[in-house]
Amino acid sequence: MTTHRNLVRELKRVRKGRGVHAAGIDEKIGPTLRAACGITRSDGALTARQKLITRLTELVEQLPDDLQLATRAAFALTPETRLPLYQDRVLAVAAEVDRDARTVRRRVDEAVDQLAELAATTTRRDTGGWHLAELTVSVTLDNGPAEVVERHRLVVDADHVDEVEFTALFAVPRRDVRLLHGGTLQDHGVVTHDRPGFTLVPAEPLPRGETFEFTVRYQLDRDALPPELLHVPERPCEQFDLRVRFGTDHKPQVQRFDGAYRRDPAGLPFPVDRAGEVHLRFRRLLPGLIYGVRWENVPRRGAYHSAPAGSPAMFHAHDAVGVMRQ
Repeated sequence: MTTHRNLVRELKRVRKGRGVHAAGIDEKIGPTLRAACGITRSDGALTARQKLITRLTELVEQLPDDLQLATRAAFALTPETRLPLYQDRVLAVAAEVDRDARTVRRRVDEAVDQLAELAATTTRRDTGGWHLAELTVSVTLDNGPAEVVERHRLVVDADHVDEVEFTALFAVPRRDVRLLHGGTLQDHGVVTHDRPGFTLVPAEPLPRGETFEFTVRYQLDRDALPPELLHVPERPCEQFDLRVRFGTDHKPQVQRFDGAYRRDPAGLPFPVDRAGEVHLRFRRLLPGLIYGVRWENVPRRGAYHSAPAGSPAMFHAHDAVGVMRQ
C-alpha cells in the first residue's frame, strides 16, 4: 500500500470513538501516521497525543473552509466536539450546518483524503524540543499597580535544549519584566505585536524527559492593562490555570472563553467569588483557539476605563519557542 493509502486508513482509525482523546491513543496511531507526526518510540501517551493534535491542527488549517468544521469534529479537536462516539460528532455537525449526516460523512472522508496528502507532502512546524505541560497565570488588580505572575512548566522532548525563547505578555517596557527563577534572562531584541522578546538560558542544558519550570513577573500601571486575559496557544498545552483578583470593592461581570474561535464575539458568564476573585482551569488546550477571561472595567478613582464591549481582543498570552542545540 502507498503512504497515502496507509495514512487514510490510519486517520480513519484515529477518528473512531473519542478521536484524539481516546484512551490508549498512542496504541491507536499507526506507523505511517506516527512518522508524519514525529512520534518516536520513546514518546509516552501524553507526548504522542500532543504531537498528534499539533500535526492534525496544522493540517486542518490548510483544508478548504467548508471542510474544516466537520474535520475538527470528526477527530474531536475542539472542546465542544468531545462527544464519546464518531457518529455523535457527525450528527452534531449535521444539525449545526443544516445538512444530513450522510453529507457530513462525505465531507469528512474527502477531508481525510486531503489530510493524508498534506501529511505526506508537507513538513511539520518546529516543536522547539519541548512541550508545555502547564501554564499558571495570576493577575492582581486590587492593590496598586497591576501585577502578573506566570509560571511555565515544560517537558523536554529533545537532547540538550539550552535556550527557551519567549515573548512578554504585554506591550510592557523591558525593564518591567523580571525573571523570578529558572536561569538567566537575556534580551534578544525581537518585538512581536509590540511585546518584547527574551531568551531564557537555564543553568544547565536540559536533557530529554526532564521537567523544567521558570517564573516571570510583570508590574505595570493598570491604565495600560486591557480588561481581558485571552490566551491563544501556538501548541497544545495540557493545563492552563488562571486566577484574577479584582478585590471586594468592585466585582465586575466576567466572561469565560474555553476553546473559542477568534470570530466568537462573547464568552459565557462566569461568577466572581465573595473574595473578589475568579479561578479557572482549562485542560488540553488546542492551538489557535481562545482561552481566558474578559471583564468590565475596574475603576480606580475614575482613572481606568475599559475597551468597549465586544471590541477585538487586545491581550494574548504568549507561547514560548524553545531552541534546541546539540
